[in-house]
Amino acid sequence: MNAQRALGRYGEDLAARRLREAGMAVLERNWRCRDGEIDIVARHGDALVVCEVKTRSAGAYEHPMAAVTPRKAARLRRLAACWLSERWLVRYGRPPAGGVRIDVVGVLLPRRGAPQVQHVRGVA
Repeated sequence: MNAQRALGRYGEDLAARRLREAGMAVLERNWRCRDGEIDIVARHGDALVVCEVKTRSAGAYEHPMAAVTPRKAARLRRLAACWLSERWLVRYGRPPAGGVRIDVVGVLLPRRGAPQVQHVRGVA
Protein backbone atom coordinates (compact mmCIF):
# COMPACT_ATOMS: atom_id res chain seq x y z
CA MET A 1 0.00 0.00 0.00
CA ASN A 2 1.45 3.37 -0.93
CA ALA A 3 1.71 6.28 1.52
CA GLN A 4 -1.26 8.17 0.06
CA ARG A 5 -3.58 5.18 0.37
CA ALA A 6 -2.33 4.46 3.89
CA LEU A 7 -3.02 8.08 4.87
CA GLY A 8 -6.55 7.84 3.45
CA ARG A 9 -7.22 4.53 5.18
CA TYR A 10 -6.02 5.93 8.51
CA GLY A 11 -8.30 8.96 8.08
CA GLU A 12 -11.26 6.73 7.28
CA ASP A 13 -10.58 4.63 10.39
CA LEU A 14 -10.58 7.80 12.52
CA ALA A 15 -13.75 9.03 10.81
CA ALA A 16 -15.57 5.72 11.37
CA ARG A 17 -14.62 5.85 15.04
CA ARG A 18 -15.91 9.45 15.32
CA LEU A 19 -19.21 8.49 13.67
CA ARG A 20 -19.67 5.56 16.06
CA GLU A 21 -18.92 7.86 19.01
CA ALA A 22 -21.68 10.15 17.69
CA GLY A 23 -24.15 7.25 17.90
CA MET A 24 -24.08 6.14 14.27
CA ALA A 25 -23.89 2.57 13.03
CA VAL A 26 -21.42 2.12 10.18
CA LEU A 27 -23.13 -0.03 7.55
CA GLU A 28 -20.48 -0.11 4.85
CA ARG A 29 -17.07 1.29 3.97
CA ASN A 30 -15.49 1.93 0.58
CA TRP A 31 -18.55 0.97 -1.45
CA ARG A 32 -17.87 1.26 -5.17
CA CYS A 33 -19.92 1.42 -8.32
CA ARG A 34 -19.09 2.53 -11.84
CA ASP A 35 -19.66 6.19 -10.88
CA GLY A 36 -17.28 6.27 -7.93
CA GLU A 37 -16.89 5.39 -4.28
CA ILE A 38 -18.63 6.20 -1.02
CA ASP A 39 -16.17 6.24 1.88
CA ILE A 40 -18.66 5.43 4.65
CA VAL A 41 -22.37 4.64 4.73
CA ALA A 42 -23.90 4.86 8.20
CA ARG A 43 -27.26 4.91 9.91
CA HIS A 44 -28.12 7.66 12.38
CA GLY A 45 -31.45 6.94 13.99
CA ASP A 46 -33.83 6.51 11.07
CA ALA A 47 -31.65 8.51 8.65
CA LEU A 48 -29.10 7.16 6.24
CA VAL A 49 -25.77 9.02 6.18
CA VAL A 50 -23.40 9.02 3.22
CA CYS A 51 -20.06 10.27 4.48
CA GLU A 52 -17.12 11.61 2.52
CA VAL A 53 -13.79 11.51 4.35
CA LYS A 54 -10.97 13.89 3.45
CA THR A 55 -7.59 13.44 5.11
CA ARG A 56 -4.65 15.82 4.87
CA SER A 57 -1.28 15.85 6.56
CA ALA A 58 0.20 19.02 8.04
CA GLY A 59 1.48 21.37 5.40
CA ALA A 60 -1.13 20.36 2.84
CA TYR A 61 -2.25 23.04 0.43
CA GLU A 62 -5.85 23.16 1.56
CA HIS A 63 -7.94 22.24 4.57
CA PRO A 64 -9.58 18.83 4.09
CA MET A 65 -13.08 20.30 4.14
CA ALA A 66 -12.25 22.58 1.20
CA ALA A 67 -11.88 19.52 -1.03
CA VAL A 68 -15.65 19.01 -1.14
CA THR A 69 -16.62 21.25 -4.02
CA PRO A 70 -20.14 21.69 -5.45
CA ARG A 71 -19.17 19.21 -8.18
CA LYS A 72 -18.05 16.65 -5.58
CA ALA A 73 -21.27 17.21 -3.60
CA ALA A 74 -23.36 16.53 -6.72
CA ARG A 75 -21.40 13.33 -7.30
CA LEU A 76 -22.02 12.25 -3.71
CA ARG A 77 -25.77 12.77 -4.21
CA ARG A 78 -25.66 10.54 -7.31
CA LEU A 79 -23.66 7.89 -5.46
CA ALA A 80 -26.09 8.02 -2.54
CA ALA A 81 -29.01 7.40 -4.92
CA CYS A 82 -27.14 4.48 -6.47
CA TRP A 83 -26.34 2.95 -3.06
CA LEU A 84 -29.98 3.34 -2.00
CA SER A 85 -31.25 1.53 -5.07
CA GLU A 86 -28.67 -1.27 -4.92
CA ARG A 87 -28.46 -1.86 -1.17
CA TRP A 88 -31.32 -0.28 0.77
CA LEU A 89 -34.40 -0.52 -1.44
CA VAL A 90 -33.69 -4.14 -2.30
CA ARG A 91 -33.77 -4.98 1.39
CA TYR A 92 -36.41 -2.62 2.79
CA GLY A 93 -38.50 -1.68 -0.25
CA ARG A 94 -38.81 1.97 0.75
CA PRO A 95 -36.48 4.90 1.42
CA PRO A 96 -35.21 5.43 4.98
CA ALA A 97 -37.85 7.17 7.12
CA GLY A 98 -35.37 9.85 8.19
CA GLY A 99 -34.16 10.53 4.67
CA VAL A 100 -30.61 10.63 3.38
CA ARG A 101 -27.97 13.03 4.63
CA ILE A 102 -24.52 13.72 3.24
CA ASP A 103 -21.81 14.46 5.79
CA VAL A 104 -18.12 15.23 5.52
CA VAL A 105 -15.42 14.26 7.97
CA GLY A 106 -12.18 16.19 7.63
CA VAL A 107 -9.07 14.73 9.22
CA LEU A 108 -6.00 16.91 9.65
CA LEU A 109 -2.81 15.18 10.77
CA PRO A 110 -0.42 17.67 12.37
CA ARG A 111 3.31 17.07 12.50
CA ARG A 112 2.96 16.58 16.25
CA GLY A 113 0.03 15.82 18.47
CA ALA A 114 -3.32 14.20 18.01
CA PRO A 115 -5.21 14.20 14.72
CA GLN A 116 -7.91 16.84 14.37
CA VAL A 117 -11.20 15.31 13.26
CA GLN A 118 -14.05 17.60 12.18
CA HIS A 119 -17.51 16.22 11.34
CA VAL A 120 -19.90 18.45 9.40
CA ARG A 121 -23.47 17.20 8.93
CA GLY A 122 -25.73 17.86 5.98
CA VAL A 123 -23.33 19.45 3.52
CA ALA A 124 -25.18 18.58 0.34
